[in-house]
Amino acid sequence: MMDDMQHSKTPVHLWIVGGLALLWNAFGCLDYVMTKTRNLDYLQSMAPDADPAAMLAWVDGFPVYAQFGWGLGVWLGLAGAVLLLARHRWAVPALALSAVGAIIGLGYQIFFAPAPPAPMDEGAMTLMPWVIILISIALYAYAHRQRRAGVLQ
Repeated sequence: MMDDMQHSKTPVHLWIVGGLALLWNAFGCLDYVMTKTRNLDYLQSMAPDADPAAMLAWVDGFPVYAQFGWGLGVWLGLAGAVLLLARHRWAVPALALSAVGAIIGLGYQIFFAPAPPAPMDEGAMTLMPWVIILISIALYAYAHRQRRAGVLQ
């Protein structure tokens, strides 16, 4: 009976990682919606020194597969975070597909897209696609480990 109680208790780190993943992916979804709805005020607030119209033109130039990858990455990342907090085993495939989406969408941005408009091509902004890909892979790996440990059911 004690073993059953230990297996049913959610580790604190799952709440921390799941909560941070939820916030991270919710921001990604917000960014996706605000960009897709062409919210110039939002874009201006995210990059005050950039021309929002130029930012939209740059994103509009992405091929369909890169746009699809972006959407897949953010929406399945959000779903995966919710499923992780619910301790559901489907968090693993959701976060795996989120990582695939990030690799597809941001891979295009890193390797094939024309240079983004300034200041998106400067400083830490040049590292953000890599950071997003690494976080998506880390979240998948974390969920996979939690499933193997019996935390996700």
